Amino acid sequence: MPIPSFSADDIRAVFLNLLPRGRVWPRGTSSVISQVAGALTAGVVRLTDRAGNLLNETRPDTTLELLPEWEKSLGLPDPCWGTSPTLDARRSQVLARFCDGGGQSVPRIIAYAASLGYTVTVTEYTASIAGIARAGDNLMSAAAAHTFTVNAALNTVRYFRAGVSTAGEPLSSFGNDTMICEINAMKPAHTVAVFAYT
Repeated sequence: MPIPSFSADDIRAVFLNLLPRGRVWPRGTSSVISQVAGALTAGVVRLTDRAGNLLNETRPDTTLELLPEWEKSLGLPDPCWGTSPTLDARRSQVLARFCDGGGQSVPRIIAYAASLGYTVTVTEYTASIAGIARAGDNLMSAAAAHTFTVNAALNTVRYFRAGVSTAGEPLSSFGNDTMICEINAMKPAHTVAVFAYT
């Protein structure tokens, strides 16, 4: 649904329609009352535009002015995004934290990485135990039960996007440092994440 936008003429027409009827309340554009209404509408137009903009600020994926408030309420910024993250990266991190349902499952790790802009798969391992392992299985130590591999692209590229990115941001950035930091921060404490790139 588009955000409603009202012009000064729309506001003036509403204001004049609310006035009483009669000869002492002329509605013509040259009348004093119409000119006063026109002077008052500039402030009303500004306020209605700001109120409409507030609808964008209530969503973490479209926020701009309230982004620091969203970050503060979600415990951000954190060191995973480095010293000067892009606006898109900051929004992605806010959205990922806001929409994260918690848990420590493989689907959660994949979904969390996707919300940050990374496409990953996860490989889990099991320890080789007599009576459970089958012929042809890879022999793994007991520590393998607490290890998983995150498979990702060698470099995930984030491009500058008109309407989303801001002036001064690089035209592209790449790397997986953010993904590594975020997954290491969210993984179960007793596990080891190994990162493999294709």
